[in-house]
Amino acid sequence: MVPSFPQPASAAAATRPIPGSYGPPLLGPLRDRLDYFWFQGPDDFFRRRAADHKSTVFRANIPPTFPFFLGVDPRVVAVVDAAAFTALFDPALVDKRDVLIGPYVPSLAFTRGTRVGVYLDTQDPDHARTKAFSIDLLRRAARNWAAELRAAVDDMLAAVEEDLNRAPDPAAASASYLIPLQKCIFRFLCKALVGADPAADGLVDRFGVYILDVWLALQLVPTQKVGVIPQPLEELLFHSFPLPSFVVKPGYDLLYRFVEKHGAAAVSIAEKEHGISKEEAINNILFVLGFNAFGGFSVFLPFLVMEVGKPGRDDLRRRLQEEVRRVLGGGDGGKAGFAAVREMALVRSTVYEVLRMQPPVPLQFGRARRDFVLRSHGGAAYEVGKGELLCGYQPLAMRDPAVFDRPEEFVPERFLGDDGEALLQYVYWSNGPETGEPSPGNKQCAAKEVVVATACMLVAELFRRYDDFECDGTSFTKLDKRELTPS
Repeated sequence: MVPSFPQPASAAAATRPIPGSYGPPLLGPLRDRLDYFWFQGPDDFFRRRAADHKSTVFRANIPPTFPFFLGVDPRVVAVVDAAAFTALFDPALVDKRDVLIGPYVPSLAFTRGTRVGVYLDTQDPDHARTKAFSIDLLRRAARNWAAELRAAVDDMLAAVEEDLNRAPDPAAASASYLIPLQKCIFRFLCKALVGADPAADGLVDRFGVYILDVWLALQLVPTQKVGVIPQPLEELLFHSFPLPSFVVKPGYDLLYRFVEKHGAAAVSIAEKEHGISKEEAINNILFVLGFNAFGGFSVFLPFLVMEVGKPGRDDLRRRLQEEVRRVLGGGDGGKAGFAAVREMALVRSTVYEVLRMQPPVPLQFGRARRDFVLRSHGGAAYEVGKGELLCGYQPLAMRDPAVFDRPEEFVPERFLGDDGEALLQYVYWSNGPETGEPSPGNKQCAAKEVVVATACMLVAELFRRYDDFECDGTSFTKLDKRELTPS
């Protein structure tokens, strides 16, 4: 549980220094880095410090740190409550330049020298046009989005079913959906968002998913716990220096040429309607495709399937199935598109609840433009100095007991009804409240609505096709094919 420390009424208007310490140079950041990655893990790291300081705003160091991360200042003001978190969305208070993943900025060589839109601040003259281009791409993609998703999901589920059917012992059958889901995401995003079919290039079709996985990993691993090798080796090999871009350059260049050739219509829109050069357009398209969309969906959608498919959630799956089939109609069901999923209240609430508990991007950052007072619950107020980096940890902010009842529990009905909809203002996964609107003047995810709708469509497709399913982690252990009654 997130510690909650209401302030006395007499102190409500008074500001106070932010508690916590960065420790001695070198040793303080190293201690926090080892706690973050090794001894505690990110969740416990923030929980313990909030409890120790009796405050949901405190000072700490955030990885990565020395020895070879030159020019990276790990000192942050951590924010883990829903009230103070909103400062991170106020462009008048915070500067978003080069803080996408914190004080560390991966080399521009990962995007062939282009500073893509997500690393620009709202006051940067290039921000508005790159954000407007992203919004335009999504608007145009909406026409084919649902159809391309359905086709890709059909291919994914056919592959998973085949794996399950090959199991020598049906009672112990298990089929991972992780790679099939990633291939599904990649193919439908290429076709819907870029207008380019990976099948047109054999290398892209075969290796595109893996290229993006490596490209993402090289940028993010210095800030992430991996857990696939012994921790001392992970600290030495992954967390001690920036990882080089040349490893993935041939793969990135392959994707660049693919977009240049087969996504020429999207590139032309950037050039002719938004004043963006061809090279900048392709690099921004690849970043939106690979980092924002593919990366975000690759984290979020497996969690969604896993949560819905957990053993013991038969009643939830039954209710979801009934809602999906009621909305889609009888027989084999209609098509789950944007209009249909807007009518699936429980499906949407379930998606929001997974986003609340498992946001695809756990950390959000912003650098103070000026001195200001950061306000939290109960009148608590903290003095933030110009230039300080705020670090919001969403998994705790969106489990704030001052806002959410039973904050640590998965409650799929949480966002139903008027009271439930009112809670959406505290769902922050998109770099803004769920009730907000992305625009060229803010940093909220341009695909906010599309992400929710896509997740709902995936759930709808599962229940259109199956009477029930179960998961063990990222593997299906049961897929009960729907039995259609002849009309």
